Amino acid sequence: METTLLGLDTDELRSVMKAEGVPAYRGKQIAEWLYRSGVRSFDEMSNVPEALRIQLSGKYQLGRSTVLVGQRSKDGTAKLLLELNDGARVETVGLPYPDRMSCCVSTQVGCPIGCVFCATGMGGYTRDLTAGEIVDQVLTVQEDIRFERGEADARKCRIDHVTFMGMGEPLLNYEVTVKAMRLLNKEVGIAVRQLTVSTVGFVPGIHRLAEEEMQCTLAVSLHAPTDDLRRRLIPGMTAWSVAELMKTCREYVQRTRRRITFEYLLLDGVNDGVAEAVELARLLHGLNCHVNLIPCNMVSGLTFRMSPREHIQAFRNVLEDAGIQVTQRMQRGSDIDAACGQLRQRAGDATP
Repeated sequence: METTLLGLDTDELRSVMKAEGVPAYRGKQIAEWLYRSGVRSFDEMSNVPEALRIQLSGKYQLGRSTVLVGQRSKDGTAKLLLELNDGARVETVGLPYPDRMSCCVSTQVGCPIGCVFCATGMGGYTRDLTAGEIVDQVLTVQEDIRFERGEADARKCRIDHVTFMGMGEPLLNYEVTVKAMRLLNKEVGIAVRQLTVSTVGFVPGIHRLAEEEMQCTLAVSLHAPTDDLRRRLIPGMTAWSVAELMKTCREYVQRTRRRITFEYLLLDGVNDGVAEAVELARLLHGLNCHVNLIPCNMVSGLTFRMSPREHIQAFRNVLEDAGIQVTQRMQRGSDIDAACGQLRQRAGDATP
């Protein structure tokens, strides 16, 4: 089986070159082609001798995915369904903003958590992704945006924010997620502070991430302020109570000195009442955090409805009156199956 180069850092690529009997500096050249230029073949590596390119292509693969389906929203959001080298399929999203280019990446093929409101959870779990497969999503989205815009200046279409918020639970694929973050920082050139890891509340992973002392952003998908409601919505993450999760979050903030984000998906008549808002405000009292309220995207086969505007505003008012910073995520891509797992489901790959 061929070794994949995408996912190896510069030092590892130098070691590969030494093993091939060529100068180690060729490893740095290849790293620049992979991560800075996003090439898809050895032939594109113009400053690498042809003989070495032929030698490497016989033993290694670059590890780039194939775009099976691409959808683009009227708001500029791009949703891509990618096929990996083993035929597995994952989704990634590109989100252009006036001041930044953001990419949302998957960390697993499917997801083992089974959140009842999520299209990805309907498809089950197949396997973890590799670090190279995660980085490939960023490179592919960047490539797609450049192609769509026809920008000759690649810097104008450079991804500079990445959220680990797509298919899968990043902290269940911990080592790979951290390696992908380091690759995105050191090899691709994205600042660590512009990397966000979203977890549904895997407590051991939060503790480990705090110990890394990385200046990334942690986002916790809470979605419910009580144990009973959280068990109903997130049946795959019931080993820790809400109280235990909040204790861990406070320890994380104390250790890292970084503000934490709480994601809260609002579901009409389920978790969007004033009582839930009051309980959430109590949980977050005194914590350096902000709450991101998320209107839900409708998912085929699920009965959840988007909260009415007046429910969202009332919920927000309670939190703001308690002194908690609140943002409301702009709803983007609803016309292109932008919710996690929707495109894969619609393409007929929901069953693992």
